[in-house]
Amino acid sequence: MILLSCINGGNVLSKIDKFLDTKGRIIQLPSKGIIKQEVLKYLASKFKVDTDYTEKEVNEIIKSWHTFDDYFLLRRELIDYQFICRTIDGSRYWKKEFITI
Repeated sequence: MILLSCINGGNVLSKIDKFLDTKGRIIQLPSKGIIKQEVLKYLASKFKVDTDYTEKEVNEIIKSWHTFDDYFLLRRELIDYQFICRTIDGSRYWKKEFITI
């Protein structure tokens, strides 16, 4: 089981394991809420901070970490939730470094 975050001081654990196969690949993206964010955070963890990626490289990483053949959706969600950034023309992508307080 993969546990990624605690909410309310550890009272509620966000479990994403039911959205992953035995190889740790995403089999389904939750429709909304904190679980969706946790699945996207998990996918974002497959990217390195301070590394530039082409769109093709981003797509290949995403393809290797999910099973439902919709890397377009996952790439868009990673950008919309600001887990990764891109230039306006889409020529360069990078992962943001998050600071936890």
